Amino acid sequence: MSEHHHGYIQGKDDYLARLRRIEGQARGLQRMVEEEKYCIDILTQVSAMTKALQAVSLGLLADHLGHCVVDAARAGDAEAEEKVEEAMAAISRLVKS
Repeated sequence: MSEHHHGYIQGKDDYLARLRRIEGQARGLQRMVEEEKYCIDILTQVSAMTKALQAVSLGLLADHLGHCVVDAARAGDAEAEEKVEEAMAAISRLVKS
């Protein structure tokens, strides 16, 4: 049996670096609130962090579609429909957020 790799595996280091930067942004936001910085400045940083998280989400979604969904579609079994439904649910959650 071959080992299954997730679609994001080739970009794993990049994703981890991005998530570490986002983690730093979250700590920066906490510091800004603790230091009672101007509301608009905090909101600007929240927006930047939100965009960074969205970029990670879209990258993971693209990797999922390009790897997991495509592989399942090639196999042509019930897994293909399941993977498409998973992707659609993920897209729906992203659009609502």
